[in-house]
Amino acid sequence: MKKLNIGVIIPAHNEAMTISDCLTAIKKAMAQLPATISARPLVVLDSCTDDTAALVEAAGVASLTCDYRCVGQARDLGARHAIQSGATWLACTDADSLVATNWLTEQVSHLTYQPTAMICGVVSIDSWAHLTSQTKEAYTAHYQDMMDHRHIHGANLSFSTEAYQAVGGFAALPCHEDVDLVNKFDSQGYNIIWSNRVRVTTSSRLNARASEGFAAFLANLETNHRT
Repeated sequence: MKKLNIGVIIPAHNEAMTISDCLTAIKKAMAQLPATISARPLVVLDSCTDDTAALVEAAGVASLTCDYRCVGQARDLGARHAIQSGATWLACTDADSLVATNWLTEQVSHLTYQPTAMICGVVSIDSWAHLTSQTKEAYTAHYQDMMDHRHIHGANLSFSTEAYQAVGGFAALPCHEDVDLVNKFDSQGYNIIWSNRVRVTTSSRLNARASEGFAAFLANLETNHRT
């Protein structure tokens, strides 16, 4: 396995309520890595008008600023900046999510024993308290929390920088940019590991940043069970 230099990419649009906890979790995951593996988080501040930028600076984390209002473009900007800075592996999450303490070490473990171009991890919901029991039941019935699942989350997606560049990277899409990238890897014959050992806890908020993103998915479930 080539020497790993991990770039952790976090797009953010007005995430002052969650960004500090997100970065704390990432730092805890980075601290578990052996000294031979380097990792560097990078927040892409996309059209932020709240205190997100100040909180990222206070956390001592590098950032880029853009005005895309497009998560696909924001992820790609961060990915290409990390690649230029020497990253050989990219790990993506979201600013409203908390990576597990072993998030990065589990990725390394997969790469050690089964070299791959991409790892698609799973997500857990942070709280069901404000959602109906029917929504929880419907989600649980749908979600496959196991190895070889087929769920795709921008909040838990990692990949080789070499393969990323070869397939053309994230498309400039306001949502489903993660699905598009996975489809590119798959169609071009790259190996993908679908792992439930690589875990992230994500927000169950219903006020979606992306019109068809994960929050919108939960909101649709909730609407269907309240009518």
